[in-house]
Amino acid sequence: MDRRFFLKMSSMAALSAAGTWMGIPKVLAQSPSRTPNKEGHPIGHEADKIESRKLGGLEVSAIGLGCLPMVGYYGGKYDKQDMIALIRRAYDKGITFFDTAEVYGPYTSEEWVGEAVAPFRDKVKIGTKFGFGVEEGQPTSLNSRPDHIRRAVEGSLRRLRTDHIDLLYQHRVDPQVPMEEVADVVKELMQEGKVLHWGLSEASARSIRRAHAVCPLSAVQSEYAIWWREPETKIFPTLEELGIGFVPYCPLGRAFLTGTIDENSTFEKGDRRWNLPQFTPEALKHNMPLVSLIRKWAKQKGMTPAQFALVWMLSRKSWIAPIPGTTNPNHLSDLLGAGTIRLSAWEMEAFDRDYAEIDLMGHRADPFTESQIDK
Repeated sequence: MDRRFFLKMSSMAALSAAGTWMGIPKVLAQSPSRTPNKEGHPIGHEADKIESRKLGGLEVSAIGLGCLPMVGYYGGKYDKQDMIALIRRAYDKGITFFDTAEVYGPYTSEEWVGEAVAPFRDKVKIGTKFGFGVEEGQPTSLNSRPDHIRRAVEGSLRRLRTDHIDLLYQHRVDPQVPMEEVADVVKELMQEGKVLHWGLSEASARSIRRAHAVCPLSAVQSEYAIWWREPETKIFPTLEELGIGFVPYCPLGRAFLTGTIDENSTFEKGDRRWNLPQFTPEALKHNMPLVSLIRKWAKQKGMTPAQFALVWMLSRKSWIAPIPGTTNPNHLSDLLGAGTIRLSAWEMEAFDRDYAEIDLMGHRADPFTESQIDK
């Protein structure tokens, strides 16, 4: 499909007010730009209340916190107490939705999240995932066999220091296990009170429908950002039809959309970006016009590029709750600045017109990762 036609159709969908603005208070949709302070952040941004959103029947803060980078996913080694303090700061500032998985570490992310939220466990929602053979010592292999799911959930409950998981995802669809079997096991776990809501990650519309028919889904998680919009045509119509929420990961394009990466940036092995097609020297240079566009719009709206990337996403649908990740308290404060500002439908259309003029290079995933994504 021609990219400009795709964007035109997306913009038309955004202009149908029922889809984009349903459930968003009018004051948010019309929120004016705010004057930045000397650090470039909108004045009073940390004091703003973050909007709540519904993922199916699960209520969460509109912006969650992805807790994968804390285990060195993008390089570096982080102190446990510093990361626990960061998670608690996020909660103090209004974030009530924390995303983790058994494979992050493995185990480390769940352990840190569990310890961090223990003092206010009943005030937050934790999302975690099964689907890789972590328990069997094969963390890169898919495994959603019923016995594995139960072992994985028991381990997650223990590490998270809780008796229930608010949102349990199948991390990747396992082609060796019928979706109906997976849904049946999760349904049993829900009946036992160990899981309250469930979802899928990187699932096709067909898999979403098969799972939902057995045990209704609350959310689907997939990569989604200004420069990777495949979910809009691949699964958005299905999610809207079935009343399923959407949780985008990497909403800041693995930091590319924040403007902190330029065409001379390099990535060492150990940083997830080192072998991704979007982060080759050629792709970085080729895609810089998108960063310039985001900077222009962010300046017009009185916000930072990172805030604009989140505001753009939050403005598209009322059932989207992104989970940007960070290890930096200052970056966390920046993300919180997107908590209440929204673009109007006319601004969304104008941005998409500008965006359609930009040619982008590079796929989002390496071949092995792509091979495990459900088509």
